Amino acid sequence: MTFWNSARRRRTARIAVPALLLAGIVSATAPPASADVVDVGSGSYTTDPVGPTPEGCAAVTADARAFVTPDAPSTPLPTNDWWSSLAYKFSDCRFSTPLHAHPASFKPTNTGLGIGYTTEPTLSTNEYHYAYSQDVLAGVSGLSAQDVKVADWTDWTVTPVWDDGQQTLRATIGHGLPISWFEATGGDAQLTTQGPASVWLDEPGRIGFTSGGSDYLAVAPEGVSWGVRGRSVTAPTQRYAVAVMPDVSTAQRDALVDDYTAAGRAPVTSTRMDYSYDEAAGQVTTTYTFETTPWPGATDAGTVAALYPHQSAYLQGATPATGTYTSARGDMTVLTGVDSFTTATPFGGVLTEVPAVATGTGAEQAELEALLDQISDPLDLQRTDTYWTGKALGRATRVIEIADQLGRTQQRDEALASVRSVLTEWFTATPGKTEQVFGYDAEWGTLIGYPGSYGSDTELNDHHFHYGYYIAAAATLARFDPQWAADYGGMVDLLIRDANNYDRTETRFPYLRDFDIYAGHDWASGHAGFNAGNNQESSSEGMNFAGALVQWGEATSDTAVRDAGAYLYATQAAAIERYWFDTEGTTYPDAFGHPVVGMVWGDGGAYATWFSGEAEMIQGINTLPITGSHLYLGTSPETVRASYDHLEQVNGGPPTVWQDILWQYLALGDGDRALSLLQSTTFTPEEGETPAHTYHWIANLAALGTVATDVHADDPMAAAFDGTGGRTYVASNVTATDQTVTFSDGTVVDVPAGQVVATGARSFSGGGSTP
Repeated sequence: MTFWNSARRRRTARIAVPALLLAGIVSATAPPASADVVDVGSGSYTTDPVGPTPEGCAAVTADARAFVTPDAPSTPLPTNDWWSSLAYKFSDCRFSTPLHAHPASFKPTNTGLGIGYTTEPTLSTNEYHYAYSQDVLAGVSGLSAQDVKVADWTDWTVTPVWDDGQQTLRATIGHGLPISWFEATGGDAQLTTQGPASVWLDEPGRIGFTSGGSDYLAVAPEGVSWGVRGRSVTAPTQRYAVAVMPDVSTAQRDALVDDYTAAGRAPVTSTRMDYSYDEAAGQVTTTYTFETTPWPGATDAGTVAALYPHQSAYLQGATPATGTYTSARGDMTVLTGVDSFTTATPFGGVLTEVPAVATGTGAEQAELEALLDQISDPLDLQRTDTYWTGKALGRATRVIEIADQLGRTQQRDEALASVRSVLTEWFTATPGKTEQVFGYDAEWGTLIGYPGSYGSDTELNDHHFHYGYYIAAAATLARFDPQWAADYGGMVDLLIRDANNYDRTETRFPYLRDFDIYAGHDWASGHAGFNAGNNQESSSEGMNFAGALVQWGEATSDTAVRDAGAYLYATQAAAIERYWFDTEGTTYPDAFGHPVVGMVWGDGGAYATWFSGEAEMIQGINTLPITGSHLYLGTSPETVRASYDHLEQVNGGPPTVWQDILWQYLALGDGDRALSLLQSTTFTPEEGETPAHTYHWIANLAALGTVATDVHADDPMAAAFDGTGGRTYVASNVTATDQTVTFSDGTVVDVPAGQVVATGARSFSGGGSTP
């Protein structure tokens, strides 16, 4: 059969930043310099600027901490977060673009902090946004600051500060915190409403009012009264809190007032997340802790927390209060009087590759081998920057995995040699080297690959996207060349730590740079300088990073890295299912015309990408690369089928580009249909794909069936599938010793060192021979 041609249609990605956002930005391109090389095992990186470095507003370009106070944490500045535009000023060079914390959104001004709670979305043909609109301005009388700075941050809170020389204001805001806390000097606490304040509660120490269509509660120390004059609500106090109330009836709101008052008088001063991965249980337990510090004379009654759907779905041992909050991610449930809450999120398992249960014998094997014979260059490098080099490495590792399963050791070893050569080149710095090299920027606390692309150097965008490919390739190489892993593993670990540092004692990089701990997913933009907040389109490339950590950790016996990967993978899978694919139908507004989005924004979502308006790419960007780390895409076969049908509906027919990616995704929900499409259509391979891998993936999933979600293994490298002939159990052993894997239904699979084994309705064993 012939179902591909060699002509290429390139993905021409670009960062489409409106011209108005570029005002005040200063380029930070540096001339090549003689590199100061730091050795890391047999690898190395440079500490001299050998290419472009982060740029933004002039003050930030000159000093990364220009908008950070001297008493702020001395650790590297977090980027790629929901609040990054406060410190990494890119478009608003004095204050910040809106900060979508959920349930509230915030926007600093010269006179204080604007607070908004938007419950009705703004919709267009392909987008929905719960755009920021100011309901209340919280400040101190007389304040007129020239800018806002950052004085503190914890896992999901930030502390902006204003100082005009006479008045100061210090606020604490955070994800999932309907209450914001303020400390003011030089004047009275002052709230400004939209229109005359409509008061529904007026008691010493607290006042309830409606502004902008939402109910708010302002809290002062006990005995301090609030005064109202028109749009101004004031109190003679240096401490106060403002809470947005949930979507409840008047009676339910009034019943919550005491809990919110108590929490208002005990500010959250720190937040922390801790996780653990339980192999036997197949789940990740995550505890979110709030540290509170009561005002003088107040008691510590805990705080009020609003939980995202991916958290509330797996909440352990807590009962939500009455009412919910509206958010861009769906309804948020409420916990009152808490100092922590815990979730137990399932970890579904990853594989090195789906097993050749169909393509390991007979005519299917002959067809696959013919396609493998046509691969002259496993890398097929399109460009030499970090992203496209990563794509090439991803292409080659798929060839390695398939060739290994079929015993094609020569092809496997030649591809391994290509991967080894590329990784070694990138992991080696020499004086004067300016390309295919990583450079550490101490001012920004980041490791940048040169040449960069799509703002990975100038805006610190997408490091998890780019570096995930390198780590995944290194994980595959480590199985066959453990000495290389020992020699160059330190460089792999640096890439991991830059994008999502898992070690709180690490001082060179921020903790979990790209991963938003509370929101449960990555953000792509380094500065987040957009009115809609931060954004991310390719959630699947973020999962490529997480799955790579699991495989690298397993291959090198590094449980800390493996467990970090499991945490990222399980948490983000739960978020992606809900926020990118709306598997439960409760995330997107009813009037939004799509069952999936291409991009998630801080305040909404869009059926769009940065680089293309084609439906194939809008949907395909959240499925590629298709690997054994992407089985989470198939946990809802109904969603897979509906998404593909929607693509054809929007497209006016079958896909005309990226067919291989989209059919591989479809195979997770309907393998027979995907195989039929593959065998009846000529297509151009996506740049990170080969026809051999496309056929291997689809043909074998057609035989295996869909991912089984009611069973798990006691090993992270295993999964089960349900097909017409029954259930098949699959396990990958990336270690040098034999393993026994036990599934939760009692099925036991013995897996020799380095092999992939399938047993049950379908059977296969292969791979693992020594180069």
